[in-house]
Amino acid sequence: MKETVFHQKHIELGAKMAPFAGFDMPIQYGSINEEHAAVRNNVGVFDVSHMGEIWVKGPNALAFIQYVTSNDASVLYPGKVQYSCFPNGEGGIVDDLLVYKFDDVTYLLVVNAANIEKDWNHLCKYAPKFNLTIGKELYNASDEICQLAIQGPNALKIMQRICDAPVEDMEYYTFKKCNVGGVSAIFSTTGYTGSGGCEVYVANEDGMKLWDAVFEAGKPEGIRPIGLGARDTLRLEMGFCLYGHEINDTTSPLEGNLGWITKFNDVKGDFLDKDYMLKQKAEGLKRRLCAFEMVDKGIARAEYIVCDAEGNQIGYVSSGTMGPSVGKAIGMAMVAAPLYKLGSEIYIKVRERLLKAVVVKAPFYHAE
Repeated sequence: MKETVFHQKHIELGAKMAPFAGFDMPIQYGSINEEHAAVRNNVGVFDVSHMGEIWVKGPNALAFIQYVTSNDASVLYPGKVQYSCFPNGEGGIVDDLLVYKFDDVTYLLVVNAANIEKDWNHLCKYAPKFNLTIGKELYNASDEICQLAIQGPNALKIMQRICDAPVEDMEYYTFKKCNVGGVSAIFSTTGYTGSGGCEVYVANEDGMKLWDAVFEAGKPEGIRPIGLGARDTLRLEMGFCLYGHEINDTTSPLEGNLGWITKFNDVKGDFLDKDYMLKQKAEGLKRRLCAFEMVDKGIARAEYIVCDAEGNQIGYVSSGTMGPSVGKAIGMAMVAAPLYKLGSEIYIKVRERLLKAVVVKAPFYHAE
């Protein structure tokens, strides 16, 4: 099992560790609800070094990205980040990802830890079509980079103390190269929690220096490390997809409710599964991801069966929990038409009982 450069810190801090995407990762240091609240109301630090980083460079970089992703990367400018996904050419999704544009010939793709090898193989398959040399213009830097996500309403204020460039007023989904805590870094503001903050990418050898600087800077606010347990409840309250749950190799971007990152315009041009998804769009979706709140008392969990009022199976729960910030049992589910529409009553099978839920609009959590 792999370990991130911060592994020993997690052990010293008494984290409950567990395998995640091939890495030994901290699930929680104390109470998940307390860690969740710390990020919503103050600040917390996640080790997300398990994520993958793949460089795409050269004059054909943009054309390649346009073909292998669903979104229109031509709208990016240097310092801008875009959420996108890789259609798999067979109607499903290889992975969801972030696209960072440094300049017209330099892009960074940040992918999910569990899919690094799969994503890399997928990209290598199409690289020759765009004359990208594997290992040069297409380069997997995942084992060389570590990453901390500092999240919460106080995150940027704290990070400004150790950055040599202004970061407090950075727009959502932008990034810059700067010095953070005495080391060269990529500083971005994407976030997977809905409570603001940043991600800092540095070389592995600079990881511990970054960790120490971040925790020293946040001492006055009581900064604390946060595990993947709270990361999951935070992202679910925002209705953010988690690969392997909401989306996978058998769900199309449209079925995964990712039509907003799937562009069919002329500038975008041809891309993997374009015709398949245009057909889906024209015919209407037979199923789609939706958000729901429980009406009856009970918590829906991943893989629970979703039924209609007559008890017929119409889908499955992809993620579910008791939302700590919203005080409600919430979840997301893949549901057959027409019951994925807003306001529809659906039923979750919990221990052989059908519990009523209602389809709602995500996010569940709204910052005050």
